[in-house]
Amino acid sequence: MTTGPLGTVTIAPGVLSTIVSLTAQEVPGVARLGSVPGNQRVGHLWDGTAASGVLVRVVEDAVMADCYIVAQPETNLVQLGKAVQEAVTRALRDMVGMPVRTVNVYIQDVEQRRAEG
Repeated sequence: MTTGPLGTVTIAPGVLSTIVSLTAQEVPGVARLGSVPGNQRVGHLWDGTAASGVLVRVVEDAVMADCYIVAQPETNLVQLGKAVQEAVTRALRDMVGMPVRTVNVYIQDVEQRRAEG
């Protein structure tokens, strides 16, 4: 007995955005997500709110993600950016099996230290 294809599986863009958002926030050194600049949302597949810090596009069945983050103080920003790229790429491939074309990381700010005392 042979079995044919069962059909298709479609992943909603909101799911991709959620995966990117949750994954980026889990990377050590990320204080929180920033916000997607207004001019980046026009003409793109964008899901979420302006404060979500994530822009996801699907082009030719591959994911392109932009992550806007705020770093914790005393974090190596280059290493942080690479860690976010690697974590997001791995999460998308493992969770939805989609190829990842790019993961761009924009570090918008560094969180201020809180004064003790």
